[in-house]
Amino acid sequence: MAKAIVVQKGGGFDKVTLTTRAAPAPGPGEIQVRLRGSSLNYHDYAVVSGMWGPTEPRIPMADGAGEVVAIGEGVTDFKPGDPVVSTFFPTWLDGEPEVEGFATTPGDGVDGFAREVVTASANGFTHAPRGWSAVESATLTTAGLTAWRALHDEGRVKAGATVLVQGTGGVSIFALQFAKQAGATVIATSSSDEKLEKLKSLGADHVINYRATPDWGDVARKLTDGRGVDHVIEVGGPATLAQSMIATRVHGHIAVIGILTGLAGDFPLVNALVRQQQLRAVLVGSRRQQIDMIRAIDATGLKPVIDKVFALEDIVAAFRHQESNKHFGKICLEI
Repeated sequence: MAKAIVVQKGGGFDKVTLTTRAAPAPGPGEIQVRLRGSSLNYHDYAVVSGMWGPTEPRIPMADGAGEVVAIGEGVTDFKPGDPVVSTFFPTWLDGEPEVEGFATTPGDGVDGFAREVVTASANGFTHAPRGWSAVESATLTTAGLTAWRALHDEGRVKAGATVLVQGTGGVSIFALQFAKQAGATVIATSSSDEKLEKLKSLGADHVINYRATPDWGDVARKLTDGRGVDHVIEVGGPATLAQSMIATRVHGHIAVIGILTGLAGDFPLVNALVRQQQLRAVLVGSRRQQIDMIRAIDATGLKPVIDKVFALEDIVAAFRHQESNKHFGKICLEI
């Protein structure tokens, strides 16, 4: 039996308990993984806090990383001892998006990685980046891959492009890092001058305090000599989309990713039509895209930005820290 965190039906921090779960020997096509790290995302917060509580008791957390301890019949991609990291959609291996909703997503539709040991399909994992700890690798499943897909697979970012990133959460900081590695100019926004200085230290070329400058879309456009930015990593949602569209050039690309400001709002359709802008909803990515991302990380030596690491047993405290919005980068669990 191994330690596991369970959130009861409906969710809520008062319904989070530490328990144990058995991990069966791997069957054909499966691997058993000793998990060592996980990381928090808004989706995990929604499940555990009760915002989108589970319909039955659930082991939370979509992100998991550790090492293979056993393999089942027919597994050739992995061997015991290999460092691995989970995938968000275990059944979406390659090609165009084919999964609707979260029925197969660990920590939501099925049990996730807030536990010591898991046995699952080998397709639900990839090799981890070389030299990364499990805690570092666990930042990639959701946040890292979302940023990678938004820029490289959907945006086709090129050297010389201008990318606007919002805030200092995991997706936005990974997007900043990936954009700089691609040779792009980055404009970053935050409501904190202290965080803006940290963004500059990571390579942001221009920063805007959106609280002090509500019309930050116009400011971003002026920073491009009036042309507009090529790509926006849109994590705010309804309350920020209008400014993102103002900031974006004709036929520019807006990766619609987050709902931090709500689920619905007014949509400035005229802006999109007049500028023929491309709004593309991005929900993480495929196993193949994760493999491509990790290959690039191995080639460049990129490292994640981690704000704070909590023990598995302190998962509620970790979510309370996320709730405070004081973090810069990823909040992680060490298992």
